[in-house]
Amino acid sequence: MIDRSTKLRWRRKFRRRQRQIEDIGYQTEENIDKLLFRRLGRLYEVRRFVLSWVVLVFALIFGLILQTRSLGSYYLTLGPADGGIFSEGIIGSYSNSNPIFASSDTDVTVSKLLYSGLLTYDKDSNLIGDLAESWSVDESGKIYTVVLKPDLHWHDGVEVTAEDVEFTIGLIKNPDSRSPYFSAWQGIKVEALNDREVQFTLPNILVSFPYSLTQGIVPKHKLSDIKTSDLRAHAFNTIEPVGTGPFEWKDVEVVGDTADQREQRIALTAYSDYHRGAPKLDEFILRTFLSEDSLLTSFRDGKLNAIAGSLSLPESGDDVNEIIVPMNGSVMVFLNNASPILSDAKIRNALTMATDQKDILHNVGVDTVATDGPLLSSHIGYNKDYAQHSLDVAKANASLDEAGWLLDPATGFRSKDGTRLSISLKTLNSPEFANVANRLQRQWLAVGVELRIDSLPQAELQLEVDARSYDALMYSVIMGSDADQFAYWHSSQADVRSQGGLNFANYKFEVADEALTAGRTRLDADVRSAKYLTFLQAWREDAPAIALYRPRFTYTVYGSLYNFNKDGFNSPINRLDNVHEWMIRNERVIQG
Repeated sequence: MIDRSTKLRWRRKFRRRQRQIEDIGYQTEENIDKLLFRRLGRLYEVRRFVLSWVVLVFALIFGLILQTRSLGSYYLTLGPADGGIFSEGIIGSYSNSNPIFASSDTDVTVSKLLYSGLLTYDKDSNLIGDLAESWSVDESGKIYTVVLKPDLHWHDGVEVTAEDVEFTIGLIKNPDSRSPYFSAWQGIKVEALNDREVQFTLPNILVSFPYSLTQGIVPKHKLSDIKTSDLRAHAFNTIEPVGTGPFEWKDVEVVGDTADQREQRIALTAYSDYHRGAPKLDEFILRTFLSEDSLLTSFRDGKLNAIAGSLSLPESGDDVNEIIVPMNGSVMVFLNNASPILSDAKIRNALTMATDQKDILHNVGVDTVATDGPLLSSHIGYNKDYAQHSLDVAKANASLDEAGWLLDPATGFRSKDGTRLSISLKTLNSPEFANVANRLQRQWLAVGVELRIDSLPQAELQLEVDARSYDALMYSVIMGSDADQFAYWHSSQADVRSQGGLNFANYKFEVADEALTAGRTRLDADVRSAKYLTFLQAWREDAPAIALYRPRFTYTVYGSLYNFNKDGFNSPINRLDNVHEWMIRNERVIQG
């Protein structure tokens, strides 16, 4: 209980505090009146002084902003940045991403983004390790040992082992899989020595074998339980792929109301654990088109970052860039040795000497590189002294006269036994090839040869190529980084029944066969060069084809694309060898 004295003491304290608050209030009112309201009237008298300070403050702020922007432009510059979604358009349709089946441009593109091989190529088309940390060959030249990089993982997180490599090659070698790469691996034994080492034993020395190790590898743990004969139709190939490449599967979408408008959109997302470094792009979307008109329309509408493989380029603009890259190959006119007219080497040599290569190169376009034989200048064994015969119209006429084909001044054409010297040329229906074919037509007419041009779509031309139903064929071939050109000129590859036979000229000569076989089985570079010299001599005199120029790959890009390899590659798919380094975004960065 509180007594009376305590209550009186609290009451006195409360009144004292109340008086103090009232005093503070009075003092505040007096100070406000004295220091503010009484001085407001003096502002007019000091207006210039106040205005000067206000102007000075604003001037300092404005100057600071200008200085910051000026220094920013001096020390900062626009540079590539990570992120963004890249969309590429391509003609064709998607059907299979599995690297043991993929063969069309579209399927190979998807496969390249999803899967890795043991080896890949650098910007100079030299072999470097991909899944492989190292590779070596023993003294016999027949046994190759490949060591995998440590800590490799499939997109689902499972570890990659040498058994995956053995399993992949085993699938290709199994005829039940019906792989288009079946013939390339026959006779080669593959064995996983341990988790990281795999051994390849060849029946014979094959110097170019390491280039086969770019073959994409598939996961054993996903496919081992599937019957081989059923594998081609499995969902793994189309909507459930699991690889080790820079991008992993996300989705596929089919749009379009009609067959002509049909478009596929394959969406892939960056694989953060990619063994060569996480991709700079967030996503890669491949859009397939059945017509060039649809593809070009999408590009003009800004729906694509790039076009791959288009034959008709869009109109150039400030934001449209054409990246033109020479490939390790050659555009050639293959002269069918099995054709009744072209079976005579005198006629083939005459056509070679009647061809004005400089005129063709000048009209194909800038930066076109000439070729002059079955080997490129970068190949082991190349020798310019044994290049194909150069332009010499007089010798061409003499060679045709010697072969019995005489010129009729009335018609301007040559004939023999009442038959006109008329040659059918089949080629791809493209503006570039049409231009070259027309020039050949005029050049050969100058020596009395009639050239009939038949330009065909790719699908129809391929049927003609497979059947070898032509006198002459103008075609682009990929020769690669190695000098081994066995597939194009050995007589065993002339048989249309042989799987993968690419001897389009039906060229058969025992001396050339021996040289080609010897050249691909010699490890010593000098010995290889000597063997190929014999082949070059035979090729020059037999003239089974006319080499024209290196084919070029044009990548049409809208806006910026950083780190794209412009130095050259073996085939169009090699554009993606360093896709994990591509960048399309810009941001301001400090100058170095």
